[in-house]
Amino acid sequence: MKLGGIDEAGRGPVVGPLVIAAVVIDESKIGELEALGVKDSKKLSPKRREELFGKIIELVDDYFILELSPEDIDKREGTMNDFEVENFAKVLNSLKIKPDLLYIDAADVKEERFGSVIGRKLSFYPEIIAEHKADSKYIPVAAASILAKVTRDRAIERLKEIYGNIGSGYPSDPITRKFLEEYYKEHGSFPPVVRRSWKTLKKIEEKLQKGKNQSNLLNFLKNP
Repeated sequence: MKLGGIDEAGRGPVVGPLVIAAVVIDESKIGELEALGVKDSKKLSPKRREELFGKIIELVDDYFILELSPEDIDKREGTMNDFEVENFAKVLNSLKIKPDLLYIDAADVKEERFGSVIGRKLSFYPEIIAEHKADSKYIPVAAASILAKVTRDRAIERLKEIYGNIGSGYPSDPITRKFLEEYYKEHGSFPPVVRRSWKTLKKIEEKLQKGKNQSNLLNFLKNP
């Protein structure tokens, strides 16, 4: 039996791509993935994920990785869940070897709904198990999570070569927020690698505009 797993990395960041990865592996090889130490990518160091990336690709029967740019995300119609459903299906339909049993890391609060909606968009008919935290429960999803995470990490490293230290790209990262604020102050706009539909940018703009207005008022009061 062929087992499939699919997961994403980078759903929440304001900077950089969303990456979706899927793998297909024969059931008889699952033990080999376990022996390598494959597990949820969040539980592995960046160095260990990099080490496993090539080994996973060598061992699986098929895989496919899709990198979606901030522009792709901003142009979406509908919610991020709708966007993920469309692109999860796109990735799965791009596999040359189709899984008989497919494990999906569910983004929807209703796990079964997420799985069934994706299932209706597939060009093949696997048994589908969609669950939250599937990357920590099922080895094929864990393998896919590593491929997705490493691909996104590499993309962020390429951006750092261009822009300097941009942090992780997540809105909660103070380094990322500082980078965005400094870039906006210098250029009057945000860099092309950000998701312009994210509320984070609007909040930064409002913060900087408020600071500018206060500065102008102080200057006026000092020099009426």
